[in-house]
Amino acid sequence: MNAVFTLRPIVACLGVALVLAGCSLAPTYERPESPVPEQFPGTSEQPVDDATPAADLGWSEFFRDQRLVALIDLALENNRDMRIAVDRVEEARAQYGVAQSDRLPTIGIGGNAQHTHNPPRLRMPGPDSDAVSRVYTAGIGLTSFEIDFFGRLKNLSEAAFERFLATEQAQRTVQINLVAQVAEAYFRYRTSQQLKGLMDKTLKSRQDTFDLVQARFDNGVASALDINQARSQLKTVQADLASIKRQQSRAQNALEVLVGVSMPDDLPDASEFGRGQLLEHIPEGLPSDLLVRRPDIIAAEHSLKAGNADIGAARAAFFPNISITGLLGFASPQLGGLFGSGNRYWQYSPQIQTPIFGGGQSGTLDAAEARKNIAVSEYEKTIQQAFREVADALAGEETYSDELDSLRELEESGLDAVELARLRYETGVDSFLQVQTAEVNLYATQQQFLQTGMDSLLNRVELYKALGGGWVRDSSDAS
Repeated sequence: MNAVFTLRPIVACLGVALVLAGCSLAPTYERPESPVPEQFPGTSEQPVDDATPAADLGWSEFFRDQRLVALIDLALENNRDMRIAVDRVEEARAQYGVAQSDRLPTIGIGGNAQHTHNPPRLRMPGPDSDAVSRVYTAGIGLTSFEIDFFGRLKNLSEAAFERFLATEQAQRTVQINLVAQVAEAYFRYRTSQQLKGLMDKTLKSRQDTFDLVQARFDNGVASALDINQARSQLKTVQADLASIKRQQSRAQNALEVLVGVSMPDDLPDASEFGRGQLLEHIPEGLPSDLLVRRPDIIAAEHSLKAGNADIGAARAAFFPNISITGLLGFASPQLGGLFGSGNRYWQYSPQIQTPIFGGGQSGTLDAAEARKNIAVSEYEKTIQQAFREVADALAGEETYSDELDSLRELEESGLDAVELARLRYETGVDSFLQVQTAEVNLYATQQQFLQTGMDSLLNRVELYKALGGGWVRDSSDAS
C-alpha cells in the first residue's frame, strides 16, 4: 500500500463534505418595507437632478473655509474615537477570519511516543517479552473537521461577515459624525469671536454714552436716573463680555479635543464668517437614496442579515453533527526505524452526534429569532430617525434665509433708531429712556443675528450629514 493510496479515504471524504455542505437553513432574506413616506415634507415629487449626491460630495468641497478643512484633516488623523472605530473594524475582520477558518479542516504535522510498563501477567508470553512496550507515530493529521451538511458553520461565517460589514459602516458613521462635530465646534468658536467683537464695539459705544450722560449730569442737565441707567447699560455689556470670553475658551477647548492635538501655528487663514463658508446648495436626494447611502442604515441592514444567518445556524443545531479526524504517517515500535517503508500507517475516525433532547437548541433558536425581530425594529427605527433628521434640516434650509434677511433689516432700523434717539436726547426733546431702549434693542438684534447665522451654518452641516455626506474627502473618492 503506497502513501497516495492510503490518502484516498480522507480525500474522498473531504470531497463529499465540500459538495454536500451547500445546504442552509437560514430564512430567505427580504428587506423590510421602508417605514417612512416616499417624499420629504415640503419637497417636490420631481426626480433628483444629475448633481452629485450629498453622500458622494467630498467634505473638502462642501466646506469652503480652508482652516476648517485643515482642522478636519487633523481630526481624522488624531481623534481617539476615530482610532477606536478603525481598530473595531480590524477586530471584526479578524473575527470573521476566525469564523471562516472553522469551515476548513485543520491539518498539522506531529509526532507521538507512548511508553507503557506492563506487569508480568499482561506481557506477551515468550522469552523476548519486554516489560516496557513502545509505540512511535508521526505524520500528517486532520483534527476534528466538521462536515457542514446543514450549513451551521456557513451561517456562522455569514453572520460574522455581515457583522464585519456593519462595523465597517459604523466606522463611516463615526467619521461623518466627527466631521460634523469639528465643523460645529469651529463655527461655535468663530461665532464667539464675532460676538466678542460685537461686545467690544458695543462696550465702547456704551462708554461714550455714559461719558455723555455724565457730562450732562455734571452740568445739571441730566438726572441721577439717567446716569444710573447709562451705568447699568455699560455694566451689562461688561458682564456679557466676560461671559463670551469664557464661552470662547470652552469652544476652543472642545475643538482641540476633537482635533486630538494642540492647534498648529501654521493653519491656513480663516474665511470671512458667513454662509459663504459652506457650499451654497446641497443635493437633497430621496428617502430611497438614504437606504443605500447612509452608513448607519446600511449597518443596520447588515446586522439584520447577520441575525438572519444566526437563525440558520440555530436551526442546524437540531440536526446531526458529523466530524472526522484522521492521521496519515508512520508507526513503529522503534524510533530509529519509524520512517521505514514497511511502517506506513493511516487512521480514519468519523464521528456523528445526534441531539436527543433539544431543550437548549430550542432556546438558542428562540433567542436568535428574537434578536432578528429586534434587528428589524432597529433597522426601521434607524430609517425613521434618518428621515426626521433630513426633514428637520430641510425645514431649516427653507426658513433661515428669510429669518436672516429680516434680522439684517431690523439691525439697520435699530442703528437708525439709536442715532435718532441720541440726537433727540442731546437736544432735550426726549429723555434718556428712549436712548436706552433703542440701544438695548439694537444690541439684542445684533446678538440674535450672529446666533441665527451660526444656527443656519450648523443646520446646513446637519443636512449634509443627514444625507450621508462626510465620508469621502473629494467627490472623486466616491467613485
